[in-house]
Amino acid sequence: MDTLTIDIDAGTGYEVMVGPELLQRCGDIAARLVGPRRVAVITDETVEKLYLDPVVRSLTGAGFRVCTFSFPAGEGSKNIGTLSAILEFLAEEGLTRSDCLAALGGGVVGDLAGFAAGCYLRGIRYLQLPTTLLAAVDSSVGGKTAVNLRGGKNMAGLFLQPAAVLCDTGCLATLPPPVLADGLAEAIKTGILSGEELFSLLEGDAAGRLSEIIALSVRFKGDIVKADDAPIPRHVQPFIAAGQQNAHSSAVVVAEQGRDIRPDQAPGGVLPCVHIPMGLGHIGGHNLDPVASENDTGVGQRIAGKLAELVVGKIFNLKLVGGAGQAGHCGRDFYRHRQCGHQCGFNCAKHSP
Repeated sequence: MDTLTIDIDAGTGYEVMVGPELLQRCGDIAARLVGPRRVAVITDETVEKLYLDPVVRSLTGAGFRVCTFSFPAGEGSKNIGTLSAILEFLAEEGLTRSDCLAALGGGVVGDLAGFAAGCYLRGIRYLQLPTTLLAAVDSSVGGKTAVNLRGGKNMAGLFLQPAAVLCDTGCLATLPPPVLADGLAEAIKTGILSGEELFSLLEGDAAGRLSEIIALSVRFKGDIVKADDAPIPRHVQPFIAAGQQNAHSSAVVVAEQGRDIRPDQAPGGVLPCVHIPMGLGHIGGHNLDPVASENDTGVGQRIAGKLAELVVGKIFNLKLVGGAGQAGHCGRDFYRHRQCGHQCGFNCAKHSP
């Protein structure tokens, strides 16, 4: 499969490349884009075992001098302590303003490495090497970086566009199904906002067309962030952050229940944004542009069903009768019932309070 390249017109401008074996070729690509220099590869302990060696070999072979830093995988590492450790490591290694970082991993790695790049010596360049679908379609593009504070998620951060993004689709083969579903659900959210082309692609053979899904998602996000990448204007923020408040609130509730799951991705929060207006009768065939069309009166069912299939079914262990095209099972009691064998819609006497 050929490599797809998307130009992002934000910051000084940069390329997002999507295709197979990009990690094995990252040294030659990086040498062309930023030139051989010292590079600190930041990763987590899970990704380190899978992909660090080929990345270091590729970079070294292209003339880079490489040092590496890894930290425990997971959201728990996305804090000031880990950020401080990365900054101290960069100082100990003697990196200068002409050197760069490479973020090898998912969204947590990208956020931490990008934040460190923006802080160290008042800013050095960095590359994004996303290894999850969610990072490829969302967090690696746009320049948002952050860490969590005790007061909340992503409360400290900055905007810094990467020098380049290399999305190696071969990495997606190692993702557990729930992690892959996180990325697909984010792409669905993007499809809701961007138009019929991406959403229809997701309704087809999504697994076989991940490169196209990533490319379309990245292109849409690039069009959004080029308006003003630092900071993003208030009128643009809702398009990028759709559903995040719902999702983060759900994460708090589930955490209080002591359940070891991670429903903090924005697509899970988009589902109530669709179900509520559906239940109130506000979603029709024309008022959810650009996804809707004059001949598509079931757009609400399409969106809610697809999100339910990938996100709610995974998080809440619900049985979704009829699959993606049969949204509305248990209706307003959607979150209450773990299993339901009845296609009840939104006014189900069987499941009413």
